[in-house]
Amino acid sequence: MIRTLTGYATRNPWKVIALWAVLGIVLSALIPTLMSRVTQHRTADFLPRGYDSAAAQHLAEEKFGDDPDATALTVLVARTDGGPLAAADREHIAAGARALSGRRVVMPVEDDMPRFLLPDRSQTPAVTPAATAPDRSFALLSVRLTGSPSDTGVQGVYRAFRDDARAHFAAAGLRTGFTGDLPELVDTTDDHEVATTVGGVLVTVLIILLNVLAFRSVLAAVLPLIAVALIGAVAAGAVAGAALLTGRRLDAGTPGLINVVLLGIGIDYLLFLLFRFREQLREKPAQPVREAAAQVSGRVGTAITSAALTIVAAFATLGLATFGQFRSMGPAIAVAVLVMLLGSLTLMPALLAAAGRAMFWPSRTLDRTPAAGRAARFGELVTRRPLLMLAASLALLAALAAGLTGIRMEYGRDASGSRTAAAATAAEISRVLPAGVSDPTSVYVTADDGGALAPARLDGLVRALAGVEGVGKTAPVVLSQDRGTARIDLHPTADPQSEKARDLVSGPLRDTVARHTPEGTRAHVGGTAAVFADIATAVDHDLRIVFPVAAALITLILLLLLRSLLAPVVLMLAVGLGFAATLGAAALLFQHVLGGTGVDFTLPLVLFLFVVALGTDYNILVADRIREEMRRPGGARAAVARALRHTTPAVATAGLVLAGSFATLSATPGSAQIAFAMTLGILLSALVLALVVVPALAALLGRALWWPLRPGPERGGRARHRTADRADGDDGSQGREERKEWAAAPR
Repeated sequence: MIRTLTGYATRNPWKVIALWAVLGIVLSALIPTLMSRVTQHRTADFLPRGYDSAAAQHLAEEKFGDDPDATALTVLVARTDGGPLAAADREHIAAGARALSGRRVVMPVEDDMPRFLLPDRSQTPAVTPAATAPDRSFALLSVRLTGSPSDTGVQGVYRAFRDDARAHFAAAGLRTGFTGDLPELVDTTDDHEVATTVGGVLVTVLIILLNVLAFRSVLAAVLPLIAVALIGAVAAGAVAGAALLTGRRLDAGTPGLINVVLLGIGIDYLLFLLFRFREQLREKPAQPVREAAAQVSGRVGTAITSAALTIVAAFATLGLATFGQFRSMGPAIAVAVLVMLLGSLTLMPALLAAAGRAMFWPSRTLDRTPAAGRAARFGELVTRRPLLMLAASLALLAALAAGLTGIRMEYGRDASGSRTAAAATAAEISRVLPAGVSDPTSVYVTADDGGALAPARLDGLVRALAGVEGVGKTAPVVLSQDRGTARIDLHPTADPQSEKARDLVSGPLRDTVARHTPEGTRAHVGGTAAVFADIATAVDHDLRIVFPVAAALITLILLLLLRSLLAPVVLMLAVGLGFAATLGAAALLFQHVLGGTGVDFTLPLVLFLFVVALGTDYNILVADRIREEMRRPGGARAAVARALRHTTPAVATAGLVLAGSFATLSATPGSAQIAFAMTLGILLSALVLALVVVPALAALLGRALWWPLRPGPERGGRARHRTADRADGDDGSQGREERKEWAAAPR
């Protein structure tokens, strides 16, 4: 199957390239519309109904008309001179709320962007008075927009509304401030627009520069980016189509994660092919380029398929999770990786066949076999001192993994260190009113018999809730239209996204509700703090299931693909060490050294997906080449040294490109942990695990690594190699040197 695909692609390269180009260009234009139809932004919607906050959210929608697609924000209005609001000011604020609520906001569209390609988010916001500070220093307005905060169209609508509101109130000598998830995201995006642009440029320049240094070629530097972009567009379209067909909803951050995954594995796979293609052209200069491309693609395609299937297995196991964000994200990324695998077996071989030797122009390295360089010396070092190199690597990994001691998960979004205008507005509000005034925690009470509720029946519960330490204010009871459900809004003194607020909800607040809920009724606690408290429970449960199942499944796949019992265990142990070391290093830095509350709750999962999946990629490439070299005559250590000589440049270049890409994420606020951990994890996977730990173990274990099917010298191998030496046109000097190496190596 693999050779059938690669063979067709290398025989018909221009047809394959044209097909991928058309699909990629068309789908890249449709992706914004497609993704907007399959994504959702409310985290609570990913929790199963059995969780308390999810049940509360369902009651809010069914009984109180909450719009699941609504985005809430708060507007602060105050006098520019800092004085208390007078009666005339308050009247003007009320009139302004009515005026803004009746004014349609048109979504801005850039001049160079066709309007039909973007969903129209133009809308009329709902603006209502919310509260006035006790000292009358400001008034608050509650605003509701429709759409996800991550939707660029919704962000454009918010910017237009914000500018309109500022101008309206400024005319009366009033200033405005805006806070909430949408204002925070927009402020962050605007404040770091330059850094984000520079980061994107740096990623592109880094990839091109490293490829230029590796291949001294123009096409080899640019084609990886073009190929990955085309395949990525098709993959995103496939993910959106699968979500539409199955009715699954994706988290708003999933498309971005897909792009990062595909960038990583796509660049890796093309680099593996390019290095092997160059090696083939050097060894057999008389061979037709399409034949060489077919031979290389078929050989490397097996390793690429093995690596891709392990990634698919890792992501697919997330389908076992109870938390919907994981359950939808895993299969979505698995589909994207399968598309990238298809592109790696068709488009990438077609590019090699079409470009031929021009792929490496203007480099002249194809005309000669380079002398043994740093890669060869590195291979000799690892195989000459395998025990020392292995011990040093394990000591480094163990030291980093020690950071796991006392690790804690942080489930709130990082707003504590934000310095945006939205954060400043939130801080101004919290100095006078409870922090949860714009994002209350709500208790929903319903009668077991479905009958009507009287507010007086809930007096005891309201008094008990008001007495809970950490509750700053309790709002009056609000009944649903059918009077069958009551809502009690609580304003905690702590930030609703903080650990303190989550502890309040999961502990004293829910305990109080359980003790004081009137007989014959049932109650549920909802709101941001409650949602994060339940997510903590769901994620802890899911990680205990997903990790061992994924590890077992990947090991099984490696057993089948490598046809060995010992090699898969060695690879999985190496990857496990890398995962523990990376997560430990992140905890050591952000929790223990910098004094943070913990590491982001998504970090273990993201690291598992990237470090385990991509780390396995590098390990499979190296292990596959080691097995190939062990089939040649000579000792096992000599085979490992030759394998490292050929694979070190590819693995090191791929690792540096991917690590550099992740490092640029540090320019994005809130991504420091992800950027650091992913950069370190990829570097450890490529430079330590794949190039030191696995080869050192292979040198120590020898051919026993592939037990029970130990690879040995192929029959007639020496004769074939002598023939190949003569075909190379180098008088067999390279072959003679290798035979000397084989003879000198321990058997």
